[in-house]
Amino acid sequence: MTERTVLTTGANGAIGLATVLDVAARGHRSIGTVRSQSAARAVERAARARGLHIETRLLDVNDVDGCVEVIESIRPDVLVNNAGYALFGAIETTPEEAARKLIETQLFSPVRLARLALPFMRDRRWGRILFMSSLFGRVGAPPLGWYAASKHAIEGIADVLRMEIARDGIDVIVIEPGGVQSNMLDKAQQEGLGHEASEYAEFHQTTRRRLRQTDFLRADPKLVSRVVVEAIEATRPEPRYLVGLDAQIIGRLAPIIPSWLSDRVTRFVLRL
Repeated sequence: MTERTVLTTGANGAIGLATVLDVAARGHRSIGTVRSQSAARAVERAARARGLHIETRLLDVNDVDGCVEVIESIRPDVLVNNAGYALFGAIETTPEEAARKLIETQLFSPVRLARLALPFMRDRRWGRILFMSSLFGRVGAPPLGWYAASKHAIEGIADVLRMEIARDGIDVIVIEPGGVQSNMLDKAQQEGLGHEASEYAEFHQTTRRRLRQTDFLRADPKLVSRVVVEAIEATRPEPRYLVGLDAQIIGRLAPIIPSWLSDRVTRFVLRL
């Protein structure tokens, strides 16, 4: 197995942390970006607990100069675009500025990092760019409309980029987890409370209950990180990897279920 230099953004999150640890455990040079020194220390403690070495870099992925500096200093063989967050709320009532910030983080920032890394990968005639998407990159459901929009967008970019750079020996891969054990949705719900409108209040309460009721379906982040490592090390990686039982079922059924039927079921469940 060839040792690779793997850069993972958002390394202190559930999936990001599992990824940097598993990448290091496989013998690769594992580097993770975080936004604060306290997050860096948390990653380093987790690495020491497993007897692993992980490098960290401070980076806000929306900082253009910071992205340039990190990519040029590391020149990664593999870029795992994992940093991101969810936005909870109705499309109508979500502030436009909040939606713009989400799209900046979930779409423009990972694409910027990919574009910066491409010349170094092209020089080697080998590289892997992974975009952490979601089941919501295939389907959409309230109250995660803006989040689904960002994931649909990154998957569209990935499809085109994959074809544009294939001749250079560079693979573009999309990872599509379903529900994952993390605080991302819980945090998004709390932040979304600030712009709830009366006409959606009952719907939001119902959604929060449904999410709690389905907590047991959320996959362990390690399941996602194992798939990431598989995609990094595969001779011919798949363009997409659905991860988790819910993603496997819904991702494959969604294209064959009529929209009117899925809409009615979703509205019934969420009381919309």
